[in-house]
Amino acid sequence: MNLIRKWGLAIVITSDLLCSAVAYWLSYLLRFNFVIPEQYFERYVESLPVLLLVRFVCFYVFRLYEGVWRYASMNDLLRILKAITIGSVIFALYILIRYQFIGFPRSVLVIDWFVIITFLGGTRFLYRFSREFRVINAKSDNRVLVVGADDTGEMLLREMRQNPRMHYNPIGFLDKESGKKGRRIHDVPILGNINELGRIAREKDVREVIIASPSITGKEVRKIVETCGQVGIECKTIPAVSDILDGKLNVSHIREIRIEDLLGREHIELDTAKIREYLSDKKVMVTGAAGSIGHELCRHIMKMGPEQLILFERAENELFYLDREFSEASFGRFYTPVLGDILDTGRLQWVMDKYRPDVVFHAAAYKHVPMQEAHPVEAIRNNITGTKNVAEMSTRYGVQKFVMISTDKAVKPVNVMGATKRITEMICQGMNGRNHTKFVAVRFGNVLNSAGSVIPIFKEQIMRGGPVTVTHPDVTRYFMSISEAAQLVMQAGAIGNGGEIFLLDMGEPIKITDLAKDIIRLMGLRLGEDIDIVYSGLRPGEKLHEELVADEEKTGPTAHDKIMLVKSAPFGWEAFEPQLNKLIEDVEKGDTADIKKRLLNLCSEKGKGG
Repeated sequence: MNLIRKWGLAIVITSDLLCSAVAYWLSYLLRFNFVIPEQYFERYVESLPVLLLVRFVCFYVFRLYEGVWRYASMNDLLRILKAITIGSVIFALYILIRYQFIGFPRSVLVIDWFVIITFLGGTRFLYRFSREFRVINAKSDNRVLVVGADDTGEMLLREMRQNPRMHYNPIGFLDKESGKKGRRIHDVPILGNINELGRIAREKDVREVIIASPSITGKEVRKIVETCGQVGIECKTIPAVSDILDGKLNVSHIREIRIEDLLGREHIELDTAKIREYLSDKKVMVTGAAGSIGHELCRHIMKMGPEQLILFERAENELFYLDREFSEASFGRFYTPVLGDILDTGRLQWVMDKYRPDVVFHAAAYKHVPMQEAHPVEAIRNNITGTKNVAEMSTRYGVQKFVMISTDKAVKPVNVMGATKRITEMICQGMNGRNHTKFVAVRFGNVLNSAGSVIPIFKEQIMRGGPVTVTHPDVTRYFMSISEAAQLVMQAGAIGNGGEIFLLDMGEPIKITDLAKDIIRLMGLRLGEDIDIVYSGLRPGEKLHEELVADEEKTGPTAHDKIMLVKSAPFGWEAFEPQLNKLIEDVEKGDTADIKKRLLNLCSEKGKGG
């Protein structure tokens, strides 16, 4: 095997031709009971060079030398079968033309066909078997259980056996289906159901559990992680299905469990063709481009091949890092970083006039509830005035589609942040169709690991030694990953025809206390022993539970199963707009008496002008 690695192709070709010659000789021996008459031996000697030439050409044409023996598979065997069959037919035609089969035993051709297939297939699979046999018999103390006796689990098992550097000794599978117990995959037994993890791990002296199945739900992942913690063994997983399909990673990239895994969010199937239809070869502008959502949106938009991506951002430092990231990713000719503020109408007008975007994703906004409760004037200026500025410039300069990021806090708002975002939804509905610009709002809950969100805060508190602070034992929130949110926002933009509010499928709400416990466990600590959770009380403006739709709203399906259409009664924009302009005017003048009350009244049923 070391020799094959060194000399490579020459050794393989020589081996195949030697096998061909031996197989042809053996065919004569079998045909004549190992005593070859002299006249037939002469035929063998005369025809052998032609046979080897035909075999070599067919082996080359059917790409037998492009395969890697350590990964020999049924596809390789099929190519061998085709190459040998075609070669045997060509050789038979040569014998017919050259000898008319006079003095040549026809059965030799059939015997040779069987023997050479055995030889060539056998050498390749014997090499693979020898590698796997060495790995299987290599002594490794890292005894692992694979959760998921399915295609992904089988892929992981093969990778473990073919890659001894992984240092894994797979001793069994666990699966959700109890009926698979007792079966085997590549001679590795399926030991039982995932509910039996604790018992099996102790009995088999398991050192590590690897979750391989994409069908394992977030709830099941949490239970597995908890059981592993109780038994005192590590729990890991393979990359997300989306990363494997994108070619970024493969099953060998085993990693630690992350908080996203505990949500159990499914891989998103996007209608890429429809997204490309409105983004490819178009000028796209993203406000708040360096924020958590904006940043991820930009990454995914770049994959759609826009003519130009305008990164509009007021935070100079963050825009610098975003520019550097895109520059290193060879996006230089596709994007333009622009330093600017959505409150600066002159700067907005300059950008719109210079670049003339076709699509605008409006992600710039203040998002922290307590901060906006303390500073309602700035919340109104940034979230409402800023959005209105971008919307008006978009209609003035002929933007085709305007997609705005909203939040579940806009539903029955009780705080400044929610009220400002509800009003921006209404701005999108009211301005839709103006100068043919289509306005779409996309509503969703919290995103994991966004700047200033609960998970980074928990991790920071844990790193400091605690305690972890949660506002209330029963508080719940909806969560999704940043990548999932960004992709679905793009998809909603593709679906929208103007005037819609779309709601992303957020799944079930998660208790923040449970989230804190999960993070403590994932960081290798024990609640109550290594670190504590303390309850600080709900902060100003915070709800105990968020909602996704208001009482007067209904949801309906769309072309994508992860996106719903929010249906609400129309409101009078003509009556609403003057009230909105008066609020903005008073804020700019400094007339902020009872500003919170006026804000909340404006987005109520009474304030809609309906």
